[in-house]
Amino acid sequence: MKILIIEDEKELRNVMRDSLEKEHYLIESASDFHSALDKIISYEYDCILLDIMLPGGSGLEILSELKKHKKDEAVIIISAKDSIDDKVLGLEMGADDYLAKPFHLAELNARVKSAIRRKNQNGNHFISWKNINLSPENRTVKVNDNELILNRKEFDLLYYFITNPERLITKTSIAEYVWGDHAEQSDSLDFVYSQIKNLRKKLNEVQAEADIQAVYGVGYKLI
Repeated sequence: MKILIIEDEKELRNVMRDSLEKEHYLIESASDFHSALDKIISYEYDCILLDIMLPGGSGLEILSELKKHKKDEAVIIISAKDSIDDKVLGLEMGADDYLAKPFHLAELNARVKSAIRRKNQNGNHFISWKNINLSPENRTVKVNDNELILNRKEFDLLYYFITNPERLITKTSIAEYVWGDHAEQSDSLDFVYSQIKNLRKKLNEVQAEADIQAVYGVGYKLI
């Protein structure tokens, strides 16, 4: 699962990154309005942590752009501006939650888990596709009630596919989801191919009713 931190305070940004990476999230970051705007338009995330006060623009403008481009990432506003007006306006514009600075990292982690669960699972603790049940919080997968053991990247790939069933996903999009800011590394597509091959084998071994179908020259889709 991939999170974008939009925060101009370097020290806070790094602390948030370190804490969330310990929870096995893939983290990207932006420190100003324009770099944040480029990322939200170009890439997909499971959750965006958004500061209101940014160099070059407002986090509320970022919310407007997310709505304009019909993006459905969970958004948590993180700001020192703890006024009722800002909170209400942000939530009315589509934010899922609001966390005022300063905050405890344990609360941040809990809010992120909750926001992702509400956004992708309609409040349920599991995501299901055919006979596959996946728990993002516990990072576990069961097929016909039998646990499927996956490595970190295999789990992230299955999560990405299962939240986008029957949707054709390009190789580049998959690489960006798995590698984040390092997706342009020369061996990233080979790595994705290898991980998908292993994931398909494991799904087949436990008689999963779903399959990851390759679309030649384009990408893959979960059917």
